[in-house]
Amino acid sequence: MSASSTDRMSSTERRAGISLAAVFALRMLGLFLILPVFALYASDLPSGKDMALVGVALGAYGLTQACLQIAYGAASDHFGRKPVIVFGLLLFVVGSFVAAFADDIYVVIAGRVLQGAGAISAAVTALAADLTREQHLTKVMAMIGSSIGLVFALSMVGAPLLYAVIGMPGIFSLTGGLALLAIFVVLRVVPAAPMMPRQPAWPSFVEVLSHRQLLRLNFGVFALHLMLTAMWVLLPSELVRTGGLPVAEHWKVYLPALLVSFVIMVPAIIAAERFARMKLIFNGAIVLLLCVQAGFGLFAGGLYGLAFWLMLFFVSFNILEATQPSLISRIAPPHAKGAALGVYNTTQALGLFLGGVLGGVLAKYAGPGAVWAGGALLTLVWLMLGLTMVMPAVRKRPAAA
Repeated sequence: MSASSTDRMSSTERRAGISLAAVFALRMLGLFLILPVFALYASDLPSGKDMALVGVALGAYGLTQACLQIAYGAASDHFGRKPVIVFGLLLFVVGSFVAAFADDIYVVIAGRVLQGAGAISAAVTALAADLTREQHLTKVMAMIGSSIGLVFALSMVGAPLLYAVIGMPGIFSLTGGLALLAIFVVLRVVPAAPMMPRQPAWPSFVEVLSHRQLLRLNFGVFALHLMLTAMWVLLPSELVRTGGLPVAEHWKVYLPALLVSFVIMVPAIIAAERFARMKLIFNGAIVLLLCVQAGFGLFAGGLYGLAFWLMLFFVSFNILEATQPSLISRIAPPHAKGAALGVYNTTQALGLFLGGVLGGVLAKYAGPGAVWAGGALLTLVWLMLGLTMVMPAVRKRPAAA
């Protein structure tokens, strides 16, 4: 058999990658749709003007995600991948409808906690590893990562329009419906898992937690998602207050910012991979993120200022969000990839939780400037770690037979 034929993904691998990316996308779309509009909705709820509580509501699902990711991964080893994924999605559905029918901010927080208890990311990535040969695992992870980036873009544009039509309860109900659709995909479209899934051993987790390069990436995804959630505590209200833009028209800011960011991101990723400039592009995106935090804090008054810095945020976010999972899969020891992905997903969820909580607390007690200053400090630490990071060797294309 030729090298080119063995290097191709099989039909089962392609089906697994596409269908598992769809499961991720359906679940993440529901979560992302909440970010651009929730702070505005919460202001009409009892106690909803308390920025600390708004931040807790935004980040609450990240806490249960962080606590349960590794447990779900372990449970999927024992009970099977699909049953655990379906159970997690059902919890997500229940949490979505609890939040949809909430009449105060505390019930919304309870619903968000239940949403986060459906912590399926580790189980889904483990199933992807079960169904994919080692040489194609990065491709499948790229499919999943790309689907998340796509639904993030769709949610930034669609959320303000949906909010104007169906309101926040309707968006929460929609998230529950999307999770039900994801269950159908898991049961009817995703290929059957092998009888004996790969068994991650405890020493693998110890190895991952002591791996200096992986620790840098874990800190990075933690910091990136902390800043993402903290930003949405402030930005929607600022677009209304200083930008003079009604919530139904926020898409006019989000759509151009996202389109420009993708135009910049794609050649940057190509240059990083093709011309061995990963470290330069990676750290350049961190520097840009540092400038964004300073820009929001010092120069972001008015509609055009907010739109400009948001566009630059999306550029840095998309580059870093696309490169880090690939680096994780390439740097992690082959026998510990599942453990590495579990820890990575856990630190990502922890960042989402703390971003909401710290963003809300800092905004309430120290003002919005403290949120951006805290983000800048975190980014500076990340930059120092990134500058000392050792990138994996460039992958060589296999020679034709």
